[in-house]
Amino acid sequence: MSAETPATVSVEFKVATREGSFTAQVPVPTGQTNLVQLLPVLQALDDGLVQAATAQRAKEGVHVSCKAGCGACCRQMVPISIFEAEFLANWMRTLPEERQEQLAERFHRGLQALQAAGILERMESAEAFALDDAGREFAIDYLRQQIPCPFLEAESCSIHPIRPLVCREYLVSSPPEHCGYPSAHKPEAINVLLRLARVLNSTAAELEPGTRGWIPLLFLPVWMEKDEHPGSQIAGSGPDVLGKVFQHIAVGQNTET
Repeated sequence: MSAETPATVSVEFKVATREGSFTAQVPVPTGQTNLVQLLPVLQALDDGLVQAATAQRAKEGVHVSCKAGCGACCRQMVPISIFEAEFLANWMRTLPEERQEQLAERFHRGLQALQAAGILERMESAEAFALDDAGREFAIDYLRQQIPCPFLEAESCSIHPIRPLVCREYLVSSPPEHCGYPSAHKPEAINVLLRLARVLNSTAAELEPGTRGWIPLLFLPVWMEKDEHPGSQIAGSGPDVLGKVFQHIAVGQNTET
């Protein structure tokens, strides 16, 4: 084995959820790592869960309508865990300066649009994210602003391989145009057995009591200015870190984002 290739071990586990149970096997590093460094493993696991869900629905005659070129959902508020925020921040800092400036301008324009529409002010209230009619109304009002994700290009995700977990888990079988007008048409979502995005949020919320454990994606540059490293707070061998995340599965399954 090359000295540059980290040693890994295959971890097999079975998790029970409200919807059923699943068994998976993933390779994780045996050496010291942290939750942010382990995110690619969680991304691959999430992809596997989504693929299983879509395959099952396909057997039932229900097919995913999402495809490249349909960016309706990329104008919703995208909640990302603070671990994913650190992951994306690290990646953005590796980009050429010109690309960083381009993305910074997109984020800035998005925040300006939210402020002009009065959305930023409403986001200071917990009611905006409540699991009730007020929260749903806020989500629809946010979508009405039609502010594209800064990573959206030609109606497709420019960071698709490293996109947030919540984006991976959002798939629908209804006509794509319904996603752009949820107040008039209710999108028919594909149910995923386990939503790892919620699990990461509950894990992060434990580190930051009194918070949701996530930030809106559009707030990423603001969050980056704090230069925080939440991933380092959950560290150890690969199996240990994965185990710590899975301890939050029961909580995450009962926590909406």
